[in-house]
Amino acid sequence: MLTYTPGSTLIHRLDPRTKLAFQFAFALVAFTASTAPQLLGLFVVGLGCLRLASVSVRAVLRAYWVVILILALGPVLAAVTLGPPWLRLAPALISLRSVARIIPILFVSAAFIHATPIRETRAAIQRTIPGRPGQLLGVGIALTFRYVPVLRADLRTVRDAIRARNGDTRSLWKRSQRLTVLLVDRALRRSDQLAVALQARCFAWNPTLPRLQFGRLDVPVWLLSGGFVAIAVVDLLGL
Repeated sequence: MLTYTPGSTLIHRLDPRTKLAFQFAFALVAFTASTAPQLLGLFVVGLGCLRLASVSVRAVLRAYWVVILILALGPVLAAVTLGPPWLRLAPALISLRSVARIIPILFVSAAFIHATPIRETRAAIQRTIPGRPGQLLGVGIALTFRYVPVLRADLRTVRDAIRARNGDTRSLWKRSQRLTVLLVDRALRRSDQLAVALQARCFAWNPTLPRLQFGRLDVPVWLLSGGFVAIAVVDLLGL
């Protein structure tokens, strides 16, 4: 699971608002890309972000292997038909083109998660979206980033406990049922603990957030983000 790792890379030194804007612009241009050169350019930018954030491709693939596996099934299912000729190449290529747009977005998101503290992400969201909606979104994202690794650890613990009790000798349905029940029980307990912890720490909707300040490095990234948005608009309008 990818989490924030302190560092001094170029991505670490960028303002979190700059990184959020870049992600939005990159996702926008990714979903309008259709040609092979454009898709290749997306992969170059995505790999470049990982390089600048000092994140290995192997770590990203290990973290998102379930998502990538599900995406890889798309072209296979699109190619299968229920009658002759049984396999069709054209739908598979269309699906593959759609899947290829998502992988670079995962790369850029991984670089952001690796190089951005959770508190700075919350501060960037709350200062970009005013009022209670921004506060609610900031709190939700902060809690998600913090508790997804905890829930994954609970999943591994439950799975190891089932194996230690020879639970892996049961049928797949029985194992899945038992794993789901225990995982939901742990998740509910975690939610109760979270509620008590928030009350004990006098949870506030508007806490003192870290100070954010744009620097010189943010300027070219904003220009690049603006270029991505312009390209996406041109593609959407067919100019």
